[in-house]
Amino acid sequence: MKAVIFRRHGGPEELEWADMPDPSPEPDDVVIKVSACSLNHLDIWERQGLPGVNIPLPHISGSDVAGEIVQAGNRVKGLRAGQRVIASPGVSCGECEFCRKDFDSLCASYRLLGLQVNGGYAEYVKVPARAVIPVSDKYSWEEWAAVPLVFLTAWHMLASRARLQKGETVLVHAAGSGIGSAAIQVAKHLGARVITTASSDEKLEKALALGADRIVNYKTADFIAETLDFTQGRGADVVFEHIGPETWAGSIRVLAKAGRLVTCGATSGREVNVDLRFLYSKQLSIFGSYMGGTRELHEVLRLIDHGQLKPVVDSVFPLKEARQAQEKMLSRQHFGKILLVNPQP
Repeated sequence: MKAVIFRRHGGPEELEWADMPDPSPEPDDVVIKVSACSLNHLDIWERQGLPGVNIPLPHISGSDVAGEIVQAGNRVKGLRAGQRVIASPGVSCGECEFCRKDFDSLCASYRLLGLQVNGGYAEYVKVPARAVIPVSDKYSWEEWAAVPLVFLTAWHMLASRARLQKGETVLVHAAGSGIGSAAIQVAKHLGARVITTASSDEKLEKALALGADRIVNYKTADFIAETLDFTQGRGADVVFEHIGPETWAGSIRVLAKAGRLVTCGATSGREVNVDLRFLYSKQLSIFGSYMGGTRELHEVLRLIDHGQLKPVVDSVFPLKEARQAQEKMLSRQHFGKILLVNPQP
């Protein structure tokens, strides 16, 4: 099969269009013919190299896959060739104490498609059957592939970790990112008021269309002042943080008393400072969040299928143009998800 791989860590120039062996399923696996695969910042970080993470080389990235099953292992039940499916980005044992509590990503055997194992930047991908979920034909392949990782992460962050409540105010950073555009929708679905930031007025108009109540161009305005103004000086009940040092101090500053900050990323760096006096005197809470559980993913997919949450597709590239797609992501000129597609026969 054809795939986009990297043989060593480095810049986008390391991505290579290459021949790779066709995957063959183990008894509990299925092989999916990939119709679409969406990009995530994880793809860039792993290409650059993640300290402490063993990434098999040569490597195929891609955590979000949509396509048709072409082959199933002999122990697979309930799945068959020809079914339209997506793959869960994360795979866990399903039996340990963490899996039973919907904290799949804390499972000792947890691994991400496209990180610890080869992913969807390819014509075919092998996935454990327990991580494969049938989907309807309501959306295109590109739209289905735009859903799993960002909507699951946003749901886990806001609904499960921060326990966002109806009537609360949430600040969502980077509306134009895949996870930002998902978080706006999840927050509105939960009944919250949303203030969000982006780098251009064009992106902010799209954020308004997704339901944002207040928009802030962080290049021309101070999100701290805007958030305090929007909340009449009270501050945000929840901050949806996935940037890191660039926004961290401000994110803490705009929290209301007893506010919650939930974070899943470190786009601008991995080290931040916290004034502990500010943390304890305002009785703030900081939650780490990583992916989500299988039950949560099924809930997200139900809401998507019913039209209560909607995939946001920015642009589509042929699979062999993965380098150009990643370069677009790095330029921060997108709103929503960037997709790679395999040509249909």
